[in-house]
Amino acid sequence: MNPSTDATARHLLVVDDDDRIRGLLKEYLARAGFRVTAAAEAATARRLMETLDFDLVVLDVMMPGEDGFSLTKALRARPGAAGKTPVLLLTARGTASDRIEGLSLGADDYLSKPFEPKELLLRIEAILRRAGERPQAQGKLTFGSFAFDLERGELTKGTALIRLTEAEAQLLKRLAINAHAPVDRLELARDTADASGRAVDVQVTRLRRKIEDDPKVPRYLQTVRGVGYLLAPD
Repeated sequence: MNPSTDATARHLLVVDDDDRIRGLLKEYLARAGFRVTAAAEAATARRLMETLDFDLVVLDVMMPGEDGFSLTKALRARPGAAGKTPVLLLTARGTASDRIEGLSLGADDYLSKPFEPKELLLRIEAILRRAGERPQAQGKLTFGSFAFDLERGELTKGTALIRLTEAEAQLLKRLAINAHAPVDRLELARDTADASGRAVDVQVTRLRRKIEDDPKVPRYLQTVRGVGYLLAPD
């Protein structure tokens, strides 16, 4: 089991009050090649984050005392790089309102319990890949006969400029920065006035009409069931 990211250099913090789940996650992720530190509650996690640097935090929402939402908010308030540490929330509450709250507080992804360990691993890899690729995201991405200029937010087909609304250009840029990795639709919805994600769905439909040969069977702007959308350039 070898993650596509450089897991040997990645240090994860797992925070969950359930001893069994915490132990299983620590064992599974360690077998996948990560360094793993575990904490049973938020107070311990806070102390660990004051003394150690982590590449990602896997954080249970429903814990006695301080919950995962509060800890995520506190983490995002920290100055510098520490405040940008990726967070993956775990919860038995899978409602849209809970996901919206978690993402609005700055979480990078949200996984409902029960979940398959393999899905957790894939989501962790995707988050770490996005975090590592963001600084290099620049230039142009091509898909079919189209090219998207990330710096200018311009879509062209050959020499012809394809008109995009500001919202469509912003959405395409977010997906392009995270090319080949799924992006949660509710995370994308942060850039819209509709936190439910419906505005994102409308923009995706319009973009597909502009870039796909068959918008009903998309090749480049793909739906990732239960997560959101993914841009698969050439």
